[in-house]
Amino acid sequence: MQYIYSLPAWPSFKDRGLSGYSFGPLKQDLDVYYVKVKMGHDTFMVSKRIARTYYILSGSGYFSIGGHRYDVEPGMLVEVPPRVEYSYSGEMIVIVFARPRWFVGNDRFTKWNPDVVVAEPTCVPNNRSWPARLMQLRVFGKSPVGAYLRLNQQLRNNLPLRFTSSELMTSYGRFLHKLARLRGDRAQACSTFFLRNRPMLELIQRLAWRSLNIDGLRVAVLGCSTGAEVYSVAWKIRSARPDLKLTLRAVDISSEAIEIARAGVYHLEPTQVGETSILERMSNCEIKEIFQRSGNAMTVRPWLREGIEWHVADVGEAAIKDVLGPQDIVIASNFLCHMQPFTAEMCLRNIAQLVTPGGYLLVSGIDLDVRAKVAGNLGWRPMQELLEEIHEGDPCMRRLWPCHYGALEPLNTARSDWTRRYAAAFQIGAAD
Repeated sequence: MQYIYSLPAWPSFKDRGLSGYSFGPLKQDLDVYYVKVKMGHDTFMVSKRIARTYYILSGSGYFSIGGHRYDVEPGMLVEVPPRVEYSYSGEMIVIVFARPRWFVGNDRFTKWNPDVVVAEPTCVPNNRSWPARLMQLRVFGKSPVGAYLRLNQQLRNNLPLRFTSSELMTSYGRFLHKLARLRGDRAQACSTFFLRNRPMLELIQRLAWRSLNIDGLRVAVLGCSTGAEVYSVAWKIRSARPDLKLTLRAVDISSEAIEIARAGVYHLEPTQVGETSILERMSNCEIKEIFQRSGNAMTVRPWLREGIEWHVADVGEAAIKDVLGPQDIVIASNFLCHMQPFTAEMCLRNIAQLVTPGGYLLVSGIDLDVRAKVAGNLGWRPMQELLEEIHEGDPCMRRLWPCHYGALEPLNTARSDWTRRYAAAFQIGAAD
């Protein structure tokens, strides 16, 4: 029986103003978290049944509980009972005890915390369109729309493929996906996999083979999380072109994620980030080629780690162009879908400025309406090569369809705009 629990290697959850690490799961009906607060919790919230106790280890800040402010410092204990609105702000490290253990539907988010979230028209609940506000409707603390989507997803998962892939069910799925995109606030996730989208990696390898740039190949991986995609890209390119000088720059907004990525140490057992192993999609041969093993610790081999530049930065800021400089290939995967559409569009336009004329932008994990709109407005040339394979290349995104906002809709070649809508790779500024 396990009695001692260590802190996870990377955050179990992450919001705009904090990152948290979960101990356990414990044998008792209790959650214990170690939380690094940089700005605060991004929302005010009300707990349905869970009582939370916060012990301040270091730093300072304040809690807003029931409309009153309480300043805190190291050594103080804060108890927040259920059914009381609260949030907290500051820069501190806290231990949190939550009893009973967290469950879906316990927390109701009431408003943004202005110390963490700068109000934008697209993300302030009171400024949303009436359909979006309707999606937030709750009856006795529960969301009818959420229940409707969960029921539909359960039914769909138990129906035969020949039925769910019919034209009628596909149209109904698009309706459900619109509801899912309108409902709820989006949040970034740290979980990922090595070799996550193999067809996209194959295309990157082909682009490296074609590179005739005597100065080498410049590649940027944006939203790199804990480094799995960066090392996957490095492995594909350096395996194919050991003669090519590769300049690889990796960026993430999370300093904790970058620290893990830079260390390049991963584990075989499932983690608390998504209850999956970051290596689960790899064969034994691939694991041996990429990693050196010591027990359950897998360290990326030096020939893949060398020369990678790691940056903590926000790719939505204009300054990112000065930080990275022009790039031959820019990869922006699986983080834009977690932004509200307007924010994702502005971020995508900013990212495109990194690509040198004639270079390539690979962008997956994004609302297709946003990507198609920006691609059309800016005149990007969608690449036909491996288009369908890349679209279907990440099975976890397809499995979420249609009741999750980040899900990927089935490819439909009957659409007149299908090549632009479903292409994940584009050439930027190329001649006709």
